[in-house]
Amino acid sequence: MVMELGKYVTISVLREVKELLEKEKGNRDWSRFLLELYREAKISKARRAFEELRRLLDEKDLEDIARSSMEFRRRFKLK
Repeated sequence: MVMELGKYVTISVLREVKELLEKEKGNRDWSRFLLELYREAKISKARRAFEELRRLLDEKDLEDIARSSMEFRRRFKLK
């Protein structure tokens, strides 16, 4: 449930969740803290996806992808 109060909103969470997050946030404001958590999660997810691709692709696959990308850029022209 989100209630709008002008520029700010209230988000209902379990008390134990708030207490846990409050310890982690320290002296940062909630907006800054939550944005940092969001960015860290996005970066972590991207890294995991990248590592999974690295595990699946060998050196030849990576070279082929790079070559195809350069070829596409060389041939692509807006009309």
